[in-house]
Amino acid sequence: MAELLSKYVVPGNKVDIRSIKRRLNPELEPEIRLYETQVYDILSGDRVAVVMPMEKTKLILLPIGSEHDLFFYAEGGLYQCRAKIVDRDKKGGNYLLIMDLISNLRREQRRQYYRFSCALEMQSRVLESEEIQAVEESGLTEEQMMPNLPLKRSIIVDISGGGLRFISNYWYEEGSILLCRYQLEKNDARKEYEVLGKVLAVNRMENRPGFYEHRVQYVNIDNEVREEIIKFIFEEERKNLQKKD
Repeated sequence: MAELLSKYVVPGNKVDIRSIKRRLNPELEPEIRLYETQVYDILSGDRVAVVMPMEKTKLILLPIGSEHDLFFYAEGGLYQCRAKIVDRDKKGGNYLLIMDLISNLRREQRRQYYRFSCALEMQSRVLESEEIQAVEESGLTEEQMMPNLPLKRSIIVDISGGGLRFISNYWYEEGSILLCRYQLEKNDARKEYEVLGKVLAVNRMENRPGFYEHRVQYVNIDNEVREEIIKFIFEEERKNLQKKD
């Protein structure tokens, strides 16, 4: 547990605190609250300081000794554990909760990037030879891309900071370099992304004759774009957790 905490969770990571309050009447469902905050510091192998959550301008004074579920949104994915509040503190103008982990961290996926299941429309095409040459030499710029070439429609079924998986009624050769165009939610608006990807594998879908599943790894993706994709995934996962609660 100690090694996992410091290895995968760092200050600044977003964290959700899930609080479950049992009601006096056992026939009533427990009250579940989800508080959004962030990691302030890793104090030891099994102790973490998180910023005290707020609602509007009011601090949420969770009681010392209470136990909660923590969901860490780290670079490698979503991690979950059980923790107990052992103290409160104030540093640099931040009010903090000092929490001891009382269970092991559990990771949702054992991949470098957490894959988020979805259903997103995508358009794509294979790069032309001149474009591929530019990618290999110094990276393809917008000016070097050939405009107005036809794009094929498909559906992304999972996406991560490292690549995506999509389904289509056509297939690309393994090793093909693709231009992939799709939209993601950002700040309550939709933003269009164009990324390059290499086809790692293509499989015929047994339960859907005439359809193919493609697994794609990003090529030369800008770090800022990758971070925006990861942020989108974490925000959508946060919404799903709230719906489940």
